[in-house]
Amino acid sequence: MRFLIKFSYDGTNFVGFQRQPNKRTIQGELEQALTKINNNKKTNIVATGRTDKKVHALIQYAHTDIDVSINENKLRRAMNTFLPDDIHVISTTIVDKDFNARYMVKEKTYKYLINLGEYNPLERFYVYQYNHSLDIERIKECAKVFVGEHDFRAFVTENKEKENCVRTITNVSVNLKNHILEITFTGNGFLKYQVRNMVGILIRAGEGKLNSSDIKKILDSKDRTKSGKTAPAEGLYLVDIKY
Repeated sequence: MRFLIKFSYDGTNFVGFQRQPNKRTIQGELEQALTKINNNKKTNIVATGRTDKKVHALIQYAHTDIDVSINENKLRRAMNTFLPDDIHVISTTIVDKDFNARYMVKEKTYKYLINLGEYNPLERFYVYQYNHSLDIERIKECAKVFVGEHDFRAFVTENKEKENCVRTITNVSVNLKNHILEITFTGNGFLKYQVRNMVGILIRAGEGKLNSSDIKKILDSKDRTKSGKTAPAEGLYLVDIKY
């Protein structure tokens, strides 16, 4: 049977999502647990996508095929028994054999958290400790540049020259609450480091170094060298996925 697994994780102590030899990864831990459940038959997953080192997920999905007879609730409980405390399976659902957790995604949402107030050592792995004020209204205005269908090549790290970097962002929201700035992006897909690179340039805008027309020129240039620093991984969360 094919199962869709809904899970969350704290990315702090992983080298990333994707399986890597002799390294601790989210995919590796999930597949190790599933292999034990599946009568020690090597069992792989196909996830909606890969998050980078130290990036977190409130909601992530993957599908897998299980040969043993097991229901949804028992699979969830068994996985949580074998998984470490920084990964948690929220639910498992039986899906059609042709369901694909990666290729059937219609929308993803990421959020990025920035502390503009006093340094907080308890949040250093979960909120970017910027610890300075920013021009929020300027950030809101500049964020509008990213909405719509664009070639995001200027904001993609390590892209191949022929890779398709066209994506559609349907919404960007910017909110400040108790010194924590939350920037949320929703779109049909995101490329490697794209969100962190967009946040990085919005921080520069908030510092008064760029305006919306500057960012539009950088976006249109398709030149990664023009878009500046990548925001740290710790503040980034995958928060929603829609099929």
